[in-house]
Amino acid sequence: MSTGKTAVIIGAGPAGLTAALEFVRRSDVRPIVLEASPTLIGGISCTIRHNGNRMDIGGHRFFSKSDRVMQWWTDLMPIAGDQAGTAEEAIRYQGKERNVSVHAGASADDDLVMLVRPRKSRIYFLRSFFDYPLALNGQTIRQLGFWRMSKIGFGYLQARLFPRKDEKTLEDFLINRFGTELYLTFFKSYTEKVWGVKCNQISAEWGAQRIKGLSLRSALAHFFQKTFSRSKSSDISQKGVETSLIEKFLYPKYGPGQLWEHVADLVQKQGGELRRGWRATGLHVEGDRVISVDATDPEGRSHTLPADYVFSTMPVRELVRALDCPVPPNVQEVSDGLQYRDFVTVGLLVDRLSVTEPDGSPLKDTWIYIQEPDVLVGRLQIFNNWSPWMVSDPGKVWIGLEYFCYDTDSLWKMPDDELAKLAIGEIEKIGILNSAHIRDWHVVRVPKTYPAYFGTYSRFDEITDFFNGFQNLFLVGRNGMHKYNNQDHSMLTAMTAVDQIVSGSIDKAALWKINTEQEYHEEKK
Repeated sequence: MSTGKTAVIIGAGPAGLTAALEFVRRSDVRPIVLEASPTLIGGISCTIRHNGNRMDIGGHRFFSKSDRVMQWWTDLMPIAGDQAGTAEEAIRYQGKERNVSVHAGASADDDLVMLVRPRKSRIYFLRSFFDYPLALNGQTIRQLGFWRMSKIGFGYLQARLFPRKDEKTLEDFLINRFGTELYLTFFKSYTEKVWGVKCNQISAEWGAQRIKGLSLRSALAHFFQKTFSRSKSSDISQKGVETSLIEKFLYPKYGPGQLWEHVADLVQKQGGELRRGWRATGLHVEGDRVISVDATDPEGRSHTLPADYVFSTMPVRELVRALDCPVPPNVQEVSDGLQYRDFVTVGLLVDRLSVTEPDGSPLKDTWIYIQEPDVLVGRLQIFNNWSPWMVSDPGKVWIGLEYFCYDTDSLWKMPDDELAKLAIGEIEKIGILNSAHIRDWHVVRVPKTYPAYFGTYSRFDEITDFFNGFQNLFLVGRNGMHKYNNQDHSMLTAMTAVDQIVSGSIDKAALWKINTEQEYHEEKK
């Protein structure tokens, strides 16, 4: 018998859609998912389509140390196998079936697969490529020079012998793990390009959140193990490896949005609702419960949706402003001071790149960190290497140039054609391509992509305490928790919240510990 209960879920990203699917699979609670975008599903894990080509916003490796998440993904999209996803297979497929629709939500079952992809990321610095993480080999020594390498070694030893004991800032965190010289060479300028503030103004929690067990020692240990190990593991779980060092990962054939479009379809087929173009505007509170959610539909009409449970993935600052109950002044102050970093991707379709692998073959990287200080571009994705099906013409190279900014910056407000011109000029300047080889471009802006670990973030526990007081309100996901989560951690927050509702035992504190306790760490000791 149906309980008649309803969960209003704000946002159709990984956390929101995971919660919705868990509800329809495991309970009588009916989810209603409100998604502000009329066309895109998956939040920043969506797939952008342009003239037959696909863009992944920020790059999404489907990999987790959580068995539950890995099983969840592969139950929905089985692994095609190590041999799948080659360029040759893509050419054969596209040549035979170019007229077949490959819209993520309408793909045939044989398209609903995960490819096993090799991980390769490098740093572009001094107009040359460096392995990421740095490899201790002759090439690296030649590129950096003996004097700089000596300073890196001395700086690391100094950090190990005399670490910064009061590790408050990201600068403290990085120097303790890599030494001053390596921090100055490969971390400082790139990180400040991403965040727009100095590393000594960013909380050390950012490092604990994003790179956890990665250090020079762990990177070197991985290098030696990889170099001298006689056996090569085919285990995709790679549980003994820090996430930044994994050798392979899963990836949906048509990009991350394909999985989330599939999840959205399943939710609707099993009785849930997905309302596209619906924006949550207000939450009505009685006592310690949220009783309903106001939303506007695509035509601008207002609706009030009664709710037994509310899951919010909307930015915390917007959530606080949406409440119709009194908000303590300190909570309002912290909320108003939260900051976000925004994100722009310029997609370029080119005949070929000007740089190649040493043997002359096309670059194998999924993304490249642009460390050069004389350009604004921060990272470059090569979408072909995520999946050959991301590009409509396998004879072309489809790349994404990524910029980090604030929505108040001139870069964010720049017209698309001017932004494309800037990106083309920068990437040509550093020798990656020749502008004469460009055939198409596309600009995508994504607001509030990165919740920032500065501003009033140091007082975020005041926000946490306040929202934990609402019995039926659950904050989940990256923006919902103002937490720089990976996709799998966002999913785990949603899964855990549904677990608690199904079991009848609510423990909000457990949600905030995900991706901080050892159980969820990317490196298990």
